[in-house]
Amino acid sequence: METKRFKTSQYACAVLLIVSSIALVTYQVVSIDDVAAGLLYYVAQSFLLAGSIFGLDEYVRIIMRRHSDEGSQ
Repeated sequence: METKRFKTSQYACAVLLIVSSIALVTYQVVSIDDVAAGLLYYVAQSFLLAGSIFGLDEYVRIIMRRHSDEGSQ
């Protein structure tokens, strides 16, 4: 149960990071027709963290699946 709640919070944080960065860029483009360098850094860091959360989880899942397949043989 605890693992499911932890994963849900991880995924929620990753999705919120992506959505917030897109929303901030949209707001800045609409209001001043430009995107500041600091905001681009935030967007890059948000996408890196979100990608790490999703990618690392999938990588660990693949390794565990291979490990359990080898153990059953």
